[in-house]
Amino acid sequence: MEILHISAECYPVAKVGGLADVVGALPKYQVAAGEIAKVVIPAYRLPFFFDHHFETVHQGGIWIGNQWFHFNVLKESTNVLGFDLYLVDIPGLLDHGQVYGLYNDMERFLGFQVAVLDWVNEWKHLPDVLHCHDHHTGLIPFLAQYAYKYSHLKNIPSVLTIHNAQYQGQFGWDRIYMLPSFDLWKSGLLDWGGAINPLAAGIKCAWKVNTVSPGYMQELLEQANGLEELLRMESRKCSGILNGIDTEVWNPATDTYLYSHFSMKKDLVTGKAANKAELCEAYNLDQELPLFVFIGRLVNDKGADLLPGIIYKALQDHEGELNFMVLGSGDDSIAYHLDQLKHIYPRGYCFYKGYNEALSHQLYAGADFLLMPSRVEPCGLNQMYALRYGTMPLVRKTGGLKDTVIDIGDKGAGITFLHPSVWDVSYAIKRALEVYKDDKLFQNYRVKMMSIDHSWNQAAKEYINLYSSLKY
Repeated sequence: MEILHISAECYPVAKVGGLADVVGALPKYQVAAGEIAKVVIPAYRLPFFFDHHFETVHQGGIWIGNQWFHFNVLKESTNVLGFDLYLVDIPGLLDHGQVYGLYNDMERFLGFQVAVLDWVNEWKHLPDVLHCHDHHTGLIPFLAQYAYKYSHLKNIPSVLTIHNAQYQGQFGWDRIYMLPSFDLWKSGLLDWGGAINPLAAGIKCAWKVNTVSPGYMQELLEQANGLEELLRMESRKCSGILNGIDTEVWNPATDTYLYSHFSMKKDLVTGKAANKAELCEAYNLDQELPLFVFIGRLVNDKGADLLPGIIYKALQDHEGELNFMVLGSGDDSIAYHLDQLKHIYPRGYCFYKGYNEALSHQLYAGADFLLMPSRVEPCGLNQMYALRYGTMPLVRKTGGLKDTVIDIGDKGAGITFLHPSVWDVSYAIKRALEVYKDDKLFQNYRVKMMSIDHSWNQAAKEYINLYSSLKY
């Protein structure tokens, strides 16, 4: 079976969030299972683009409204990621060093989708599945079926994976002229809420739709930023498949970012302690105290706006009993308040503003507890990384977090809470400190955490089964 994954991100080529981790890992595991998996993303001018060799496999031109763009499809030559990687290069649209947030994002991702379909339209054979990821590729199932020039592609099964339904890519009907010509009787398939909505169009037109965890699928039926009714209407073709993690990249026994390697069976205690000691030395923390960390985007969806209050209360209530470190970037207001805490607590607290892949690995390895007070968490990968590295997650019971973290009170290996509030998180921290005081018990939990299998093996099989269920 030949699967073409179409996405805006893919780790390590271009990463903003968890979408990149999924698209960088799932195809590799599908290849290992005997399938042919390929990935195509935009050719952003990021380090990977300059550091690797590409060959041009296709050239063409597209109209986006009244503008003509030349495009190239480039293939990475060495198969360094374990699957075929293709980049769509559109000078004037996709030749930026930024993934999102440009003034012409609508045109950029529309151009990307049209170029991908133009390219596939020229293949000597057809892929078995077009696997689209999030709204950036949500128009592909519609265009493949109803755009006149893609009539050759209309019988290719399509799958849409919703990684985050909060972002839908809506734009006004005044821009309909930018799309390739299609049967205007089908315009209703593009519409939701009076606008052209790529995510809604994908939900309507894809052969199958899935989210990145069963829990998130159920939540979207009740709260999906306006798409609840649509998802309920299309529920027969919808399902949830829990993401996995790449256990080759995220392996404390081999992780090149770590100060000291360890595994569940070897050097667990000393390895964790050595990584913690290096972190505490580098960031002015006390290695004798438990280390709580937050790793992620500083946005409300992640509950990051609660962090200043959570940390202030924790350091007030448990002064001299814990350390807290935050790694993240995003909302400037949240970052400002987190930065101000450094003046109140010059020791026992650290805020690192920005994205740092190496430091994130070191924090998973050296921390004792990971905090995730998310309001919205479609799947979440951080909690799985934490478990893999023997770091206990403290998570809100939402989306994929409740699918992957079972509370220690229910014979699990994490700590859960119900509400994204300073009070609920403070109580979870208090519980964590009690666990930490019993060293033997805490080490037993660490072994239990690290024994949990959240690899992509099972998820890859479920996706293959999903593809196989499609009627050709």
